[in-house]
Amino acid sequence: MTTAAVPLLPSSPPTAVDAAIGGPRWERPAYIVLLLATGLLLVWNLGASGYANSFYSAAVQAGSESWKAFFFGSSDAGNSITVDKPPAALWPMALSVRVFGLGAWQILVPQALMGVGTTAVLYACVRRQFGPAAALIGGAAFALTPVAALMFRFNNPDALLTLLLTVTVYCVLRALDGAHTRWLLWAGVAVGFAFLTKTLQAFVILPPLALLYAVCAPTGLRRRLGQLLLSGLAMVVAGGWWVAIVELWPAASRPYIGGSQNNSFLELTLGYNGLGRINGNETGSVGGGGRPGGGGGGWGETGIDRLFSGTIGGQISWLLPAALVLLVAGLVITWRARRAADSLESTARAAFLAWGGSLLITAVVFSYMQGIFHEYYTVALAPFVAALVGMGVAVLWEERGSRAASLTLAGTLALTAWWAFVLLGRAEGYLPWLRWTVLVAGLGAAVLLPFAARLGRPALLTVAGVGLAVSLAGPLAYCLTTVNTPHTGSIVTAGPAVAGGRGPGGGPGMRAFYAPGGGAAPQGGFPGGTRGGPGRTMPGGGQAPGGQAPGGQAPGGQWGPGGKPPGGGERFGNGPGGGAGGLLNGTRASAEATAALRADASRYTWAAAAVGSQNAAGYQLASGVPVMPIGGFNGSDPSPTLERFKAYVKAGKIHWFIGQGSTGQGGPTGQGGTDDGGTGEAPGTNRMGAGPGGGTSSAIETWVKANFKAGTVGGATLYDLTAPVSGATGTS
Repeated sequence: MTTAAVPLLPSSPPTAVDAAIGGPRWERPAYIVLLLATGLLLVWNLGASGYANSFYSAAVQAGSESWKAFFFGSSDAGNSITVDKPPAALWPMALSVRVFGLGAWQILVPQALMGVGTTAVLYACVRRQFGPAAALIGGAAFALTPVAALMFRFNNPDALLTLLLTVTVYCVLRALDGAHTRWLLWAGVAVGFAFLTKTLQAFVILPPLALLYAVCAPTGLRRRLGQLLLSGLAMVVAGGWWVAIVELWPAASRPYIGGSQNNSFLELTLGYNGLGRINGNETGSVGGGGRPGGGGGGWGETGIDRLFSGTIGGQISWLLPAALVLLVAGLVITWRARRAADSLESTARAAFLAWGGSLLITAVVFSYMQGIFHEYYTVALAPFVAALVGMGVAVLWEERGSRAASLTLAGTLALTAWWAFVLLGRAEGYLPWLRWTVLVAGLGAAVLLPFAARLGRPALLTVAGVGLAVSLAGPLAYCLTTVNTPHTGSIVTAGPAVAGGRGPGGGPGMRAFYAPGGGAAPQGGFPGGTRGGPGRTMPGGGQAPGGQAPGGQAPGGQWGPGGKPPGGGERFGNGPGGGAGGLLNGTRASAEATAALRADASRYTWAAAAVGSQNAAGYQLASGVPVMPIGGFNGSDPSPTLERFKAYVKAGKIHWFIGQGSTGQGGPTGQGGTDDGGTGEAPGTNRMGAGPGGGTSSAIETWVKANFKAGTVGGATLYDLTAPVSGATGTS
C-alpha cells in the first residue's frame, strides 16, 4: 500500500504552489474551507448562550480582575475558594475578558478557536501518513461531532482538554517517525498542561501511547526507555509547577481548594476528581456514587453499551461503530509491515494503534466509571473517532480492488446508515424525512459501492460522495440544532431532546433535588431518580417537589412570555428545539438586588455571600463585584468555617448575605421567590449537596438568620451583615 497518496478526490497536474505545500492543488482551498466552516459553525449564534456555565464564567470574571484569582482559579476576586478544577482552562478566557471586557463572546470565542485548532492538529496528523483526502474526512467528521459542536461553544474545561489530548497523540506519532526525543518531550508537556486542565483524565491515554512507543519506536530499547523517562519528566514539570506552588503556599493566604474536604489540591486530584470518578466514592458531590454489583449509581447504568444508549449515543456514537470496524481493518491491512524508520506501512500501523488505543481505553473508562458522568465528557473521544474514520476509509479505498476491502467498506457504510437511522429515531418527531433518507441512500450506496468501479471513475466517486454525505448527515443535523439552541448551566447536551435517555433531556436515571439558589431541580433534569416522579428528601432535610424548577415551576409551567425564562434561557428537561440547557444555572439577579450589592462595594472584600457557587455566580456576574460562594459548587465544602465567617463579618469584610431561595428578578422562571424560612423548612436547612462540609453551610445560614434581619430587594432576600438585630450574639 502507498498511504501517502490515496486517490479519493480528482487529481490534476501539480503547480508550483502544490510543490511548496507537498499536495495537490485542491488541498489548500479545501483545507481553508474546512477551517472556515468549522469556525463558522462554532461561532454561529454564540452569544445566545450568555455566560453559559456561570460557575466557570464567574471565575473567569474574577481572574480578569485579580491576578491572584487568575493564578489559583478562584470563584471570586476576594479569593475565598477556587473552582473544583485546576485553572488552565480558565486562563485563555480570563485573558480575553481582561483585554476585551466581560461578555459572552469574550468568554466563549477562545473556546471556539480551540475547536478550530483541534481540527487543524487532527488534519495535520492524519495527512502525514494518509494524505489530504483522509485528513479532510477526519477533520469534517470531528467538526460535525455533535458533542464537539457543543463543547467548543461552551466554557467547561473539556474544550482545552480535547485539544491537548489531540496534540499529545500528534506529538507521539511525530516522535515515532524517526525516534525524535524533541517530539516526545512536547507530548509530555501537552499531557502536563492537560493535567492542569482536568487532572487525572489527562492520563487516561498514556498507557497505550507509552507502550506503543516502547515497542515500536525505531531505535534501541535503552534509548526508547530513556526517552520515555525524559517525556515523563517534562510532563511532571509542565503539570507539577502549579501544584507545587499551591501546596507550598500557606493555606491561610490562598483561597480554599474547591471540591476538596481538606483544602488540598492533591486530595481533590486523587479523590473527587480522580479515583472517585472511577469507584463512585466522591465526597461532597451531588448524587454520585456507584451501586454494588456494577451499577452506575446516580449517573446511569455502566456497561459496554453506555456510549451507545439514550442521550449519550447522539452525542458521540454516530461514527463510533464505523471507527471500531475501520480500526480492525486498518490493523489487518498494515499488520504485515516490519518496523522500519522509512516504512510508510509501519507509521500507518502506529497511527492506527495510537488513535485506536486512545479511543478504546477512554471508551472503557467512560463505560464503567461509577462516579459523576455527564454526556459532554464524551467530547474527549471525538478526535479519536474522527481520525480512525479518515484513516480507515483511506486504507480501504486504496485496497478497494480486494473483495474483502471493498465489502468491508460497503458494510461499514451500511452499518453507519443503520445506526444513524436508530439515533435519529430516538428524538420523537425530529426530521423523520432525514431518518429515512439516510437509511435508504446509505444502504443503496453500500450495495452499489463494490460494483461502481466498473461504471468508471465518475460513477465511483459519485457513490462514494453519497456515502460520505449520508454518514455525516445525521451528525450535521444534530450540530445545527445545537448551534441554534442556547445552552446554559452545568449539565448540557447536544442535539434535540431524547425521550427515555439518560442524563438531562428526560428519561430514567434522574433525581429531583434542590439546586443552588433555592428551588428544586426539574423533572428529568438530574441523575438518580425517575422523570416526572415525586420529590425526594435530600441530604440535609429539604424536600424536593418533583417538578418544581429553580425559583418556580417545572417544564410545562409558566415561564413568562414565549414559554421561556427571561434572558433567552431554555426550559429544563424535554421540550422542542433541544436538550436540557439550564441545569444548575446561576441565579438571575434583579436590577434592584444588583444595585444593592454594588452600593459601597469598594468598602468590602465581598459585597455579599451566598450558599453555593452557582447562586453566588449569578449575582457576581450581574453586579461585577465579588460574591463569596459558601461551600463551593455544591455548598458542601467546609469553606469558610462558621468561626472564620464570623471573623469576616466582625472585620466588616462582607456586606450582605443572600438567603437560599432568593431568585433576584424571579429567578429563571420570572416568578419571584422567598427565603428558606418561607418554605416550611427548619431554619438553617441545608439544601445543597451532601458531604462533610454541608453542615458548615447550614451552620452559617442558621447563624445569619438568628442574628441579622432579612429584607426583600427585587425578589432577593438579603441580610445586612453590618446591622445585627438587637441581642445578636457573636457579631461584635
